[in-house]
Amino acid sequence: MKKLWYLSMIAASFIACEQSEQKNETHPEVVFDGISEQIAPGDDFYNHVNKTWYDNAIIADDQVGVGAYRFLNIPQQELLKNILEEVSEQSHDKGSVEQLVGDFYASGMDTLSIDKRGITPIQALLEKIDGTSTTEELMDVVANQIKKGDYSFLAPYISPDQKNSKLNILHLAQTGLGLPDRDYYFNEDPSSVAIQDAYKTYLTTLFELVGDTEATKNAAIVYAIEKELADSHKTRIQRRVIKDNYNKVSVVDLDNGHNQIDWKHIFTTLGTDIDSLNVRQPAYYDKVNDVLASTSLKDLKLYVKAKSLSNHDNILSTPFQDASFAYTKVISGQSEQQSRTKRMVRNVDRQIGFALGQLYVKRYFNEEAKERALDLVNNFQKSLEQRIENLEWMSDSTKVKAKEKLFAINKKIGYPDVWRTYDVEINRDQFFENVVALLNDSYQHELKQLNKAPNRDEWGTTPSTVTAYYNPSLNEIVFPAGILQAPYFDLYADDAVNYGGIGMVIGHEFTHAFDDQGAQYDKEGNVKNWWTEEDYTKFKAKTQQIIEQYDSFTVLDSVHLKGALTVGENTADNGGISIAYDAFKRTKQGQDTTKIGGFTPDQRFFLSVARIWRVKTRDEYLRNYVATDPHSPPIWRVNGPLMNFTPFYEAFDVKEGQKNFKTPEERIKIW
Repeated sequence: MKKLWYLSMIAASFIACEQSEQKNETHPEVVFDGISEQIAPGDDFYNHVNKTWYDNAIIADDQVGVGAYRFLNIPQQELLKNILEEVSEQSHDKGSVEQLVGDFYASGMDTLSIDKRGITPIQALLEKIDGTSTTEELMDVVANQIKKGDYSFLAPYISPDQKNSKLNILHLAQTGLGLPDRDYYFNEDPSSVAIQDAYKTYLTTLFELVGDTEATKNAAIVYAIEKELADSHKTRIQRRVIKDNYNKVSVVDLDNGHNQIDWKHIFTTLGTDIDSLNVRQPAYYDKVNDVLASTSLKDLKLYVKAKSLSNHDNILSTPFQDASFAYTKVISGQSEQQSRTKRMVRNVDRQIGFALGQLYVKRYFNEEAKERALDLVNNFQKSLEQRIENLEWMSDSTKVKAKEKLFAINKKIGYPDVWRTYDVEINRDQFFENVVALLNDSYQHELKQLNKAPNRDEWGTTPSTVTAYYNPSLNEIVFPAGILQAPYFDLYADDAVNYGGIGMVIGHEFTHAFDDQGAQYDKEGNVKNWWTEEDYTKFKAKTQQIIEQYDSFTVLDSVHLKGALTVGENTADNGGISIAYDAFKRTKQGQDTTKIGGFTPDQRFFLSVARIWRVKTRDEYLRNYVATDPHSPPIWRVNGPLMNFTPFYEAFDVKEGQKNFKTPEERIKIW
């Protein structure tokens, strides 16, 4: 979705503490203050722990939320700003990491020059689009722009073949929309209509800014084309069916099936040497072919022009940036645009983040955290192995395969062993050109990996980002430096706090290897059935229980969660708590009953789990989040798994009659 991004798995907040009850000045004891005694743990544990904080938390005007989850990247960006301001004020050797990062940041902060240039940086592209005289010429422009990060009708990318994970192939995915999701084009509720209207206004403004005298009319034409494309899109839930996204075809057959698209020429233009590829959503490209046949060249040009303006709006002059914000604030509820500094910090991290990441690691990362995190990851791997061994519903033959996959998982912690490099020239007075050069460099970097084995040194997130993820195609889990620091992880915190914090994250990511999607990949990253038929039927029945349970949960009074969209993350949340708790019970503190701050070790573990999802967001943001994000909202990332977990009942004496009480038979257990 345009301009809005979500991070998959982010931990929480706690203060460093000692293993023992004795405080010291350097590492004070973690204090779980703000507990709401008016809310019983068995009624709503999330708010039992977080309500006092929530009622007092203030969301800044330029933010959509505050607290944990993706919002812990806000203070992280302050650290990156410190680096960028320092290196941008100094001279460095040409081509050095410091020069690339510093001069790119400086070029983006020169708003006077950016505003003075106006539409000049994109003028040549607009003229090229206007100058095309056939659909074939227009699609040639479309293909060439992909190499510069400018996507419209087509969305190619390179990643492993899901039936041969040792080879990278070309994939085509559905694309072409400007609203957050295909459903927004067809929804008629007031919130969706407001977003539709804001988007139409945004398109109109873009045309006005480049001197179009029929901006409103032309915006309506573009919107109509997008709505037609949206009708062919698979829903987010449909796209979760792994096998349906694998449709490998020859270039010849694809070309023969689309008389309006010269695929051979497009793939040559893209620099790809292929004879076959995977078309993830064939119906979309059938629709593109139909649209190209049934739409006038004049209207097709308007569509491509609108996409190019939209793709470049935040690197053009202030009026374009203001138009973008006027649209996205209706989706997010954010009332004030962020400062140029904040936007540029994100821009640098997004465009050249592995160069910035090197500087971040040198300045802020504690190498001891990497060693400790690896120990934890290894311990959690053993805990999951034991849980698999003890499963009553799985046969021995499937258990063998599951454990083989578990111990084949590649663990990446802190930062890459081999740093990504950038083959670009960055100039302090050419921000637009710098961004385009970096986008082209990323394209060329990816293109070099086509028809080769996947580069297992590559990372899908920058080291400074507060996140973690599991990649099923490579069977790897990744914990960047950004999450391996206080308040998410602390070398000096007692085990209950760390195991309930970063431990929940680790357990969650391990479980992703065995969620509804991950379970379809074997240990080498191929989509291949390694289950007995009976075991997989039992597994599907259990994930269906998760779907039905989360379908019943609501936010904003009446907005229901989409259980089928969030089933993977919900499975990982339920498994994550179980694995983390098992690992914790193997520690000295986990086997003890000594209280700290008035709480038993088990209670501190669960209090930490609730704290890592301490978040307050704007309603507009939350409404869109539920519609489009595969994660459940924070309250249900706590209450959902805990109502299924018997040790939580025992730790807080949860009784029948309390709102989140489930009988032992009702409690869902998969892993």
